[in-house]
Amino acid sequence: MAIKQLALVAFVALTLAACEEERYRSSARHNIPIPTATYALMSEKGMSKDQPILIRSYKKESELEVWKRKADGQYALLKTFPMCRWSGQLGPKVREGDRMAPEGFYAIAPQQMNPNSSYYVSFNMGYPNAYDRAHGRTGAHLMVHGACSSAGCYSMTDDQIGEIYALVREAQNAGQKAVQMQALPFRMTPENLAKHRLDPNIAFWKNLKEGTDYFEVTRDEPAVSVAGGRYVFNGGSAPAAVAEKRQQDEVQVASLVAKGTPAIKLIYDDGDQHSSFKQTLLAGGSDALNRSASWASKDVGVSRADALSIGPRVVVLDDKGKAKATVRAASADNDAVLAAIAAAPAEEAAKPEAAKPDAKPTAAPRPAAAPAATQLAKVAPGNAVQAPVLASAASTPVAPAAPAEEKPLLQRALSFMPVFGGGSSATADQGSAPIASVVPATPTATSAPLPPRRATGLKTSSLDQSMAGYASQPTTR
Repeated sequence: MAIKQLALVAFVALTLAACEEERYRSSARHNIPIPTATYALMSEKGMSKDQPILIRSYKKESELEVWKRKADGQYALLKTFPMCRWSGQLGPKVREGDRMAPEGFYAIAPQQMNPNSSYYVSFNMGYPNAYDRAHGRTGAHLMVHGACSSAGCYSMTDDQIGEIYALVREAQNAGQKAVQMQALPFRMTPENLAKHRLDPNIAFWKNLKEGTDYFEVTRDEPAVSVAGGRYVFNGGSAPAAVAEKRQQDEVQVASLVAKGTPAIKLIYDDGDQHSSFKQTLLAGGSDALNRSASWASKDVGVSRADALSIGPRVVVLDDKGKAKATVRAASADNDAVLAAIAAAPAEEAAKPEAAKPDAKPTAAPRPAAAPAATQLAKVAPGNAVQAPVLASAASTPVAPAAPAEEKPLLQRALSFMPVFGGGSSATADQGSAPIASVVPATPTATSAPLPPRRATGLKTSSLDQSMAGYASQPTTR
């Protein structure tokens, strides 16, 4: 009899255990309990399940934080969850299908909770919010869910999303109308801001930092609104301590830049995941990670596992934001990124090639003839050196001719005689050398304006006529 009773108790226990597991696979998953260990952690930190919570996510670090408000009214960090998968790049989601996970400040209301998700349980982030709509961004159903698979969502393991879901639900049941989620590209540290200072999204990220600064200084949730295409926090006013933190961060960023912190842009093959999951992926493959991460989700597998085998490409930017080098980092961690940049080959300055001696001496190239038909050169007595004075501004200068050979004394003496047709003496001409014509080596075609046509009725013997008689007249020739 005792044996039958023991068998019956064991059967009932197994049945209840099976039902308990099945309960959280069905529509009753909305009642997933907060784990006992998390209750103990809240008690240790002076928190309760009913107090408001706040969520912060970081793409580059692949982490999601849950903060809870304590009895003194200030938020404190409860727990940090490693993120199993996010897709796309650093930066905001812009349009439907771009695989980008949203960045910004979002509100999660009770109606956004989904216990019937194919990815165990989930909640809708609320994209597009007022800021996204002001910028014409498109897309919908951007979630935080399980299954370690992402096409624009933040994906956790099934165990993780079950715990996060339960924490959000209990806070909402206690009266929190909406849970704020601060979705960030990275932790807003001076180091990250210095490295990403030339990223095209830096103005948007600095706007987000205004809200995160307020939270980190006051440990209170900032009131969020949108005006003029920007996030506005607490109506635009901030305590002096927040402004002081912002100024200190800017000083640290300037100092890091002055010390040589490189400006970079990270380019992922398709998002990333926390290093703890990447180790499991590399050790056992995507099937092993999928089995451990998504035991209750629809079997969709780890998304784009091939994109997770190595870290992002690191594009090093110059002062104008132009790419000057690209290297591959082992991971997105700061140390790995800096190590990849340091290991990159240094850029070598271009060196002029040394002239190679020719086997056979070659004749000097003959200077090209100018396109103009006439070239004029100054001729100095006894030593004519060609100094081209081109008849056309478009003409190409010609190299000076070699000095003429020494001439006999008589010929040199005759060169000082007045030029035929001129009325000036040799002495008066010494200041300006006579002009000699230089005929081009190769005949070239040219076009020159016709001389002015003499006015009709002009008599060459009447020298007292007006100079207007020599003016060119429009005519067809």
